Amino acid sequence: MLLGFEHVGMTVSDMDRAIDFYCGLLGLRLALRRTTAGGELAFLDAGGGMLEVAAPAHAVERFRDVPHSEAGMRHLTLAYDDVDAMVELLAAAGVEIVEQPRDAYNTEMIRRVAFVRDPDGILVELIERAPGR
Repeated sequence: MLLGFEHVGMTVSDMDRAIDFYCGLLGLRLALRRTTAGGELAFLDAGGGMLEVAAPAHAVERFRDVPHSEAGMRHLTLAYDDVDAMVELLAAAGVEIVEQPRDAYNTEMIRRVAFVRDPDGILVELIERAPGR
């Protein structure tokens, strides 16, 4: 029996920078951080699941958007009560804003949506949930 969503894993180039972005700016909570044989590992609690963040000891290239012709993860989505306010905060912090807040297309699920990039170029979707969700 399924208990729920647990975590998704991602690779970053700099653990401190990733924690500053995801915890300091986006509001996730650092649940675990440890040194491993190959670098560093952290779990960041997003409230309904976690990000498992790996920072290898070797150099890491910037994220590459997955073309629509390939299978793969396209973005990470986090829900907020006010997407417009979050984008203002992120813009003031110098975060790359890919798409300004707008009304969502899938209004049964999402009310407002915006897209930003994390320090490694990973696309992060910010949403406000539709009423009743």
